[in-house]
Amino acid sequence: MDFKDLIKQLSERVDRLKDNLQTEEATKNALIMPFLQALGYDVFNPLEIVPEYTCDIGTKKGEKIDYAVLKDGETCMLIECKHWNQSLNLHDNQLLRYFHVSKAKFGILTNGIQYRFYTDLVEKNKMDEKPFLDILITDIKDSQIDELKKFHKSYFDVDNIVSTANELKYTSELKAIISSEFANPSEQFVKMLARPVYQGVITAKILEQFTGLVKKSLQGYVNDQITDRLKSALTKETDVQEKAESTVVTEVVDEQKVVTTQEEIEGWITIKAILRESVDPARITYRDAQTYCAILLDDNNRKAICRLYLNGKKKFVAFLDANKKEQKEEITGIDNLYNFKDKFVQVINLLEAK
Repeated sequence: MDFKDLIKQLSERVDRLKDNLQTEEATKNALIMPFLQALGYDVFNPLEIVPEYTCDIGTKKGEKIDYAVLKDGETCMLIECKHWNQSLNLHDNQLLRYFHVSKAKFGILTNGIQYRFYTDLVEKNKMDEKPFLDILITDIKDSQIDELKKFHKSYFDVDNIVSTANELKYTSELKAIISSEFANPSEQFVKMLARPVYQGVITAKILEQFTGLVKKSLQGYVNDQITDRLKSALTKETDVQEKAESTVVTEVVDEQKVVTTQEEIEGWITIKAILRESVDPARITYRDAQTYCAILLDDNNRKAICRLYLNGKKKFVAFLDANKKEQKEEITGIDNLYNFKDKFVQVINLLEAK
């Protein structure tokens, strides 16, 4: 099972179990430990996962965080866990204090459903106030799965994660702002859009009018984008389907036009008999076409022994010369093929010599 499937499976598990988890400890056992396992860590190996990891904070000794993840004997991640029904906004300061006194480069705050990933982009060795990655495991996007995979034991690389953390942090914040503006356009945003299209003074009344227009325009723009993408997808799907149907029809028609007759089968068997002493008969095959039946060596079009024209008023056996041009010989029936034994043997010798 690949990583994406594991995360999707975990998402289904969270939805199924969360309402039955009454304590923080139950949340850790049922939701967070399986998450760490999905990241490739052995939760029962103290060389990889240390539960109740001690973080001394100044004069406060024996302070513990729920989990520390180790790599090559060094602490690389700290994980603070809460009950699945608790808001994480109440506990980020706690993780910040632990982060400050450890060598860990990443901190994770989670309730088993939401996972917030922190590092020190703003000030070295001091955890940022805002996460660079915020994942809702029950509604995780494919792009987020790709980012989460970087924390997998097999792919974990501090420099690689940090290099993309800065971009992730700001793009996520920008998306949140855009989402908010789309839902409820701010006064500043409305004025910015209104000024290029309205030449007068933007009074309170005009602002109110444009607030409705901006909201409507944004919704219309999004709907147009969705419609265009659906049309494009449907057009591509239709083209593919029509092409496939056309191919099937063509193949069916071609198959209906090609009919291998009993006489052609007898011709093939006769040639096998003629060449029995020169080549293994099992290597001699036939491939029928609309106008002739090709007798081949090793079922290879480039190794044509002859072509049989048996469906017209006159019957022929045709041999191909060095330039692939046919040299036809008229026959009155299948038995006449024995008259060309020397020619058949000559063709076989030439084909075997190549």
